[in-house]
Amino acid sequence: MGLPEGFLDELKRRTDLASVISRKVRLERRGRELKGCCPFHNEKTPSFHVYADHFHCFGCGAHGDAISFLREQEGLDFMGAVRLLAAEAGMEVPEPAAGPADRRRADARAVLDAAGQWYRAQLAGVGGAEARAYLARRGITPDIAETFGLGLAPEGRGSLARALARALPDADPALLVEAGLLGEAADGQRFERFRGRLIFPIHDARGRPVGFGGRILGAGEPKYLNSPEGPLFAKGRLLYNLHRAAGPARKAGRLILVEGYMDVIGLARAGLAEAVAPLGTALTEEQLALAWRVAEVPVLAMDGDAAGRRAAFRAALRALPHIGPNRSLAIALMPAGSDPDDIARTGGAEAVERVLAGALPLDRFLFEAELDAARLETPEGQQALLRRLMAHAAAIADTGLARAYAAAWRDAYFARLRARRASARHTAAATARAPARPLAETRASAGRAGAPALRLLLTAIAARPGAVERHAEALGALELEDRALAALRDAVLAGAHPGGRADFGRDLDDSGFDSLVRQALACLDQLHHIDRAMGEPRDCSSESAMRQAEAQLMALRGARDEAVRRLSALVIADPA
Repeated sequence: MGLPEGFLDELKRRTDLASVISRKVRLERRGRELKGCCPFHNEKTPSFHVYADHFHCFGCGAHGDAISFLREQEGLDFMGAVRLLAAEAGMEVPEPAAGPADRRRADARAVLDAAGQWYRAQLAGVGGAEARAYLARRGITPDIAETFGLGLAPEGRGSLARALARALPDADPALLVEAGLLGEAADGQRFERFRGRLIFPIHDARGRPVGFGGRILGAGEPKYLNSPEGPLFAKGRLLYNLHRAAGPARKAGRLILVEGYMDVIGLARAGLAEAVAPLGTALTEEQLALAWRVAEVPVLAMDGDAAGRRAAFRAALRALPHIGPNRSLAIALMPAGSDPDDIARTGGAEAVERVLAGALPLDRFLFEAELDAARLETPEGQQALLRRLMAHAAAIADTGLARAYAAAWRDAYFARLRARRASARHTAAATARAPARPLAETRASAGRAGAPALRLLLTAIAARPGAVERHAEALGALELEDRALAALRDAVLAGAHPGGRADFGRDLDDSGFDSLVRQALACLDQLHHIDRAMGEPRDCSSESAMRQAEAQLMALRGARDEAVRRLSALVIADPA
């Protein structure tokens, strides 16, 4: 079923590869070469080279010819790319000889096409009044209905088969079953799969009919029904409206993923033609791959109810293992109780755009979703949250991106815990009876007490392999008011090395080193809480209260001095 010998060679000879690539990549001539920033990965220094007959990226290894470039950048299949290049080169593509299976699929598509015409005629006829009224209530004009090929499957039995027998007298009646138009009962009797339903034709990415979806007009279940799985229809590998949306999506620079047929049509009615939908199923890996061929970061626009949030979370987890520098997902949740069609119908494109503008990047959406489900009032709940986040990061196949997600989530996790604790302390302090506080220089002195030790400790931890990971949780939970120290701690957690000497624990094995680190961190934590206690409001309402407050302050100063002494003995003193 291949092309004639020599056809592809002639096509490539007539194709100006640089012209094809320059539609997507800004190329600059460097001597005899053309170079640009690679479209297959993010880079600032050009490493993408274009030659007479092929391209090659010395950064990510991408390599190919005009056909492979169009397949990756335009989402075309092999023959689609060949036909596009041939049309530009003024060549006619010979039709390959079809085998029996191909002819059978072509015949099934002809049956589906004829059935679609019949369904449309039923919608326009006398029996379609109720369906037309339903569409009018949903704001679907006759022009929109015609654009999407909407039709009606009437309640009666046998009328579709009779109509197709008249339209395609030579067609094998078994094709109606293979195409999913008829079902077979246990007794062998055949029946129309779609009855009393509004019909939505479904096409593949090339615009060929593959099946139908039907929405019931009266009472009954299921509300939506699709064609059965078969040689043409595989719902997990299809996106409704992709053949129409791909062009507008590339022009707009985004693809909108919504939940259902009416959401797609409602957005198109409002002027947003770049929307597609899975076919009544959770978003699959194959559907994500189709979406990524069209846009690097598709926007998942989900209903604002609990079910929509759960569906968005499942889709985010499904996408996570496959994301990369040029592949991710954004999530926009509709206001509670609304779907994209509702927003478009009541507020138009502007209202939809406002919601889409608030779409969360994948990392932030997952963090916020897990945070909402977490029970942070207990240490167990806090640990469960951190472990779930780290498990999600580990699911990412791109190791560099997995590390980046883990670091970002770890930072956000500890920042939230610190904010939670600070809020609790602020609330407690606000209820104190008197506003008296120690002098500012006293607090500054207390805050600086552990600074040298912490710098040395961080240097030693960063220098020892595996130590950052072992002590990341304790370091992240350490509350630091000094911005420079907090920035240094965060840099170490992110993988940076602060430089300087790392004498602390130098001659110890990992077990001994870790024991000293835990002791030092405990001292630092104690210092922090002492500093906080020294700065809390004190009861100065009477002379006896003032004496008691002064005694408490002196006791805290003594405890601070002892903590600094122990910390210095652990860290600052040269153990060698």
